Amino acid sequence: MLDKIALTLLIIGGINWGSVGLFQFDLVAFLFGGQSGIIARIVYVLVALAALWCISLLFRDTTEAGDRDYRTSAT
Repeated sequence: MLDKIALTLLIIGGINWGSVGLFQFDLVAFLFGGQSGIIARIVYVLVALAALWCISLLFRDTTEAGDRDYRTSAT
């Protein structure tokens, strides 16, 4: 569940950075009272924490036991 929340926050952050890069428009700042607004800063921090959490996804073995058994018996 935490992985899905983190990925959702990263998608929001990615869309925001895309809008900044393409249109020079910070959607989070627009929605939450400017870059220095407390809610916008909370969103930025949550996106950063989600990014740090998702680093762990790179190092996890996401195959399930049943998948591993199938691959080893099929070869």
